[in-house]
Amino acid sequence: MYVNLNDYKNISLIGFMGSGKTTVGKILAEKLDFLFIDIDRVIELKDGRKISDIFRIYGEDYFRELEAEVIKKIYKNKNCVFACGGGVIERKENVKVIRENSFVVYLSISPGVAVKRLKDVTDRPLIEVQNREKVIREMIIKRDSLYRECAHLVINNDNISPDKASEEILKSFLTSKTI
Repeated sequence: MYVNLNDYKNISLIGFMGSGKTTVGKILAEKLDFLFIDIDRVIELKDGRKISDIFRIYGEDYFRELEAEVIKKIYKNKNCVFACGGGVIERKENVKVIRENSFVVYLSISPGVAVKRLKDVTDRPLIEVQNREKVIREMIIKRDSLYRECAHLVINNDNISPDKASEEILKSFLTSKTI
């Protein structure tokens, strides 16, 4: 899908945890001379706690409310690359703000790759469970169609480098400017 660069002043990266949103986002921001913003980090600054503590103390619903508040405010900025939290697409209000204010890229990864990338991760509350592999697979299957509906561009990020992913995004983002 081609999108006019003039229509979008930001890029948002969506996808499951471990899909490379932060790594690719930092590379993109540097190449475009945009500001890189990790939305989860903004939530932590706003609340004064780590995401894992927010989940543990207040639960996922509280976290999702904070996330929605941050998104409403932060998307007023321009020339940013946003790394969105993995569950951001579960709220229609978030999807609306993100799509209206950015070129949205879904960094897709398979459940098997996600399991490998997240095997040693200890600060992700939604996968801190007995059967991590099963939970990861179920979450990806549940969210995949939501990610795809939200995205302007989908990149399979299973086996490509962050540099290659960022180049594919830039090509699509910048090529559309000439059409």
